[in-house]
Amino acid sequence: MTTILSLGRVLRPTYPIETARLLLRPFTPDDFDDLLDIQSRPDVARYLYWRPREPEEVEQSLAAKMAMTALEDDGDGISLAATLRSTGELVGDASLRWVSREHRQGEIGFIVHPDHQGRRFATEMAVAMLGLGFDGLDLHRIVGRCDARNAASARVMERLGMRREAHLVENELIKGEWTDELVYAMLQTEWRGWPRLTRAPIDLAGNVNKGRP
Repeated sequence: MTTILSLGRVLRPTYPIETARLLLRPFTPDDFDDLLDIQSRPDVARYLYWRPREPEEVEQSLAAKMAMTALEDDGDGISLAATLRSTGELVGDASLRWVSREHRQGEIGFIVHPDHQGRRFATEMAVAMLGLGFDGLDLHRIVGRCDARNAASARVMERLGMRREAHLVENELIKGEWTDELVYAMLQTEWRGWPRLTRAPIDLAGNVNKGRP
């Protein structure tokens, strides 16, 4: 069972967060090799802000992720290692960022190791993050963003029932080229109204990240 401590709009989940096939937990130093295997791959970095990372850069990323375990104010983020319940193997990471306390806004993100793509792990991770944001932190609106060429990430957000709100044309210069961006969003009322997005995958008692750690 996962318990959520949410006091005065502060979210400190009790880990691990359990989904049907995954455990979502804070990163640890032992995750370095697995994270390096993910972040050093050109096919992972292709649609992200950063290029394939060297070991020193992954060390910095891991240190940042290890500190991202609670949401206490605007700009805070949670970044969790997604591991298989059956084997403990790390398959990716999921994130939730608190964009605005005043406007109750958040943003989700997800990265899945290419060897584990096509099994809907990203959808499972994203449902957990939406649950944390809407049910745990009482957010009003959560967005997800991706490079417009990243069809797989777009399909995940559409499968979640998120609404495509924008296709921004050449809005950012990334790695020397102008790129388009897709923006998806969901309201809390929509989350609670979607029958396929039940709270079953994440038991709350009372988890496209383009460029963050």
